Amino acid sequence: MGLLQATSTNVISMVGVGPFLTIPFMVAAMNGPHVIYAWVVGLVLALADGLVYAQLGAALPGSGGGYLYLREAFQPFGLGRLMAFLFIFQTILIAPLSVAGGAVGFADYLQFVWAGMPPLAHHAIAAIVCVAMTALLWRNIEDVGRLTVWMLAVVLITVGWVIVAGLFTFSLRQAFDFPAHAFRFDGTFVSALGAASVLAMYSYGGYNQVCNIGDEIKDPTRTVPRSIVFSILLVATLYILMTTVILGMIPWPEVRDSRTVASVFIERTFADPTIGRIAGTVMTGLILFVAAASLYATILGYSRVPYAAARDGDFFPIFARVHPTKRFPDVSLATIAIVSIPFCFFTLGQLVSWLIQVQVLLRFVWQCAAVILLREYRKDIPQPFTMWLYPLPAILSGALWLFIFFTGPWEGILFSVAFLLAGVAAYAVFRGKR
Repeated sequence: MGLLQATSTNVISMVGVGPFLTIPFMVAAMNGPHVIYAWVVGLVLALADGLVYAQLGAALPGSGGGYLYLREAFQPFGLGRLMAFLFIFQTILIAPLSVAGGAVGFADYLQFVWAGMPPLAHHAIAAIVCVAMTALLWRNIEDVGRLTVWMLAVVLITVGWVIVAGLFTFSLRQAFDFPAHAFRFDGTFVSALGAASVLAMYSYGGYNQVCNIGDEIKDPTRTVPRSIVFSILLVATLYILMTTVILGMIPWPEVRDSRTVASVFIERTFADPTIGRIAGTVMTGLILFVAAASLYATILGYSRVPYAAARDGDFFPIFARVHPTKRFPDVSLATIAIVSIPFCFFTLGQLVSWLIQVQVLLRFVWQCAAVILLREYRKDIPQPFTMWLYPLPAILSGALWLFIFFTGPWEGILFSVAFLLAGVAAYAVFRGKR
């Protein structure tokens, strides 16, 4: 994959069904239309964290992403194998949660055209989407790269339609008619901002997908950093514009209570209700395609992580197998899809918060430290790219991740700590058997 394909992979992973579903939840968390705060916090964190990935990805351009970074950065302290194992351990949970979250969001949005969808049909549709996207990935990486570019085109058309339609009908005054509590930066505001920022980061998530397929990127020392920064800036611009036009046309209490807000928005841009309904249905179809495309990129990236670990002897050997003719990790790819299916029976709200909090404690904050440790203690590894204002972005990223972690649900905090302890215990068993 070159720069265009790599950036496309990141963007379609980021712009799934997430923003179309999370905007109402963000409005509810902020208790008003001032969700711009959460998008900006998310943008700052995504850029800071993206620079962490850019520097690590340029120095260690291999499949597996964070697994490889943590193993090499903590190796001088005798913790490399432990950190690598913990990364794979959390991936076994995180990958299915991420994939299932996108599939559940797909089924949720389908309710715009199937209002009386039974719960069993909802779960079945989500599971079928997981299987279908895996089937599309059952091909060599050159074909995958070309397909991601076509998917990116549809993603940009979908989001662009919302933005362009809104520019002719929205009220800027209504979009920025913030309530009085939006300007009181007290404990309540900070807590609400933290909750909304978790949802924002769920929508921003995916800018690091290119790091998971580093073995399959052309000139990774240049392509990886550029694709990360380009994708973050593009997606942040789209999200902020889309949110502004939606809130400038639909009153925020109504946005808060909607679960298909983009389709409702497009429906109301037409004076004729019949034409509006048709347009809303078409938008729903596009959003469903975007959700499926995001799953496509997510499964692609995560499937390379167990493969890379198994190839290096840090995970079960069966996951190192590649397809005999198409040369992709078929066992790893199939496993990610199969394990995702049971999680399709949970709600999106149940999947999102814990998905972020577990990753913060077991992965994100350690990678912020890893970029500094790798530069200071691994002089044997070339550093072709250094983040701007090094090491401030890494420090800022770590601080913001901890802010999101501790302002999240306390159940998620307890679960994350318990999962970390379980990972350490599992590592002790793994090492003992070896």
